[in-house]
Amino acid sequence: MSYDSWGRTVRADRAARPAGGIDADTLSGDGNWLPFGNGRSYGDSCHNDRGTLIDCRDRKRILGFDETTAELRCEPGVLLGDILAFALPKGYFLPVTPGTRFVTVAGAIANDVHGKNHHRRGTFGMHVSGFKLLRSDGEMRLCTADDNPDYFAATIGGMGLTGLITEATIRLMRVESADVRQRIVRFDHLDDYFSHCQAFDEAHEYSVAWIDQLARGRHFGRGILMGGDHADASQGKGGAPRRARVSVPFTPPFNVINRLSLRLFNALYFHKEKRGDHVATVPWDRYFYPLDAIGNWNRLYGPRGLFQHQSVYPEEQGRETTIRLLECAQRHGHASFLTVLKRFGAARSPGLLSFPQPGFTLTLDFANQGAGTLRLLDALDTIVLEADGAVNPYKDGRMSPQTFAASFPEWRALETMRDPAMMSDFWRRTAMVLADSD
Repeated sequence: MSYDSWGRTVRADRAARPAGGIDADTLSGDGNWLPFGNGRSYGDSCHNDRGTLIDCRDRKRILGFDETTAELRCEPGVLLGDILAFALPKGYFLPVTPGTRFVTVAGAIANDVHGKNHHRRGTFGMHVSGFKLLRSDGEMRLCTADDNPDYFAATIGGMGLTGLITEATIRLMRVESADVRQRIVRFDHLDDYFSHCQAFDEAHEYSVAWIDQLARGRHFGRGILMGGDHADASQGKGGAPRRARVSVPFTPPFNVINRLSLRLFNALYFHKEKRGDHVATVPWDRYFYPLDAIGNWNRLYGPRGLFQHQSVYPEEQGRETTIRLLECAQRHGHASFLTVLKRFGAARSPGLLSFPQPGFTLTLDFANQGAGTLRLLDALDTIVLEADGAVNPYKDGRMSPQTFAASFPEWRALETMRDPAMMSDFWRRTAMVLADSD
């Protein structure tokens, strides 16, 4: 099995042991371990190259479901897609889902993932009733908002550093259909997005915009705004997800997603949508997980992999900061394949280090071109911090300790609750450097 992160910028043969063989006696040593879900994190928060990964994929049973409370109990390695396969026939859906269904439940908790409906339902952690947490001191802690609340908060968004989740209970959402009534509005300039986004959020359960990051001049920031609501039973039944239509069988020797190919793709993607306001029912997997239709799509970035940069910044500086970030990428000559802009709501996660906060969030994907890409990412960090924003640590593979501290000044509270047996490459190169300098 591969234990590379999804970004694949640092590839290695990593030591791993199945979670089914881990107990309190096994969890010993200083920073020897780190739980590993399904490798969908982009950076090094899922790596511990000086230690051993705990592969949770062998713990994948759904243990129970209470339809009166909509609570589902499962092991840590259950994929979100497995939950949907179980819950959809019963009329339930995930209240919050990221852009891929190939994420484990424990990974969703550890990264406190968010989706297209943060403005309505917040983060995944807001729908976690509780979990069992195995610590290296031998204690199995039941963590809820009332029992061991400090560990409950530290584990949600805690990147697997507080211990090993052995079981979790989450609350699902009742829907008539999983399929989505999608509303599409094509806009010709970034200003048009900011004119529409609040009304879209107020009108729809889901809201997100795709941006043509390469567009300039009078088309700067053009894109497609996609609102959505679950269909009623008469509009779509919400069947089983489609398998990947194509798969990338190997890593090409060069980056396929370059400026030339992206300029063509962006033009085709933008113009495939007609002008005006259009509504249609679309299959749920196409709306929530479009990239899951291409197996191993991250290989298209070539042997050097990709970096993802996601940031959040206050709403009052949203337009100005978004412009600065897009212009910065253009000045550095980099093209982003997946450029997503959306508005976070005011709901606060129980997670201690949760990334979302009120404001706008911009996600950019860049092929790894070495030193030039790192300079770009540092420049983007500077813009975000100048706007009193934060950079997403769960998707990062290179931010400086200073950027992390400015983004998450409460990191020391997580360090006090970190299980001493747990460590990640991300925490080692950021928080531990900061701790050593105190």
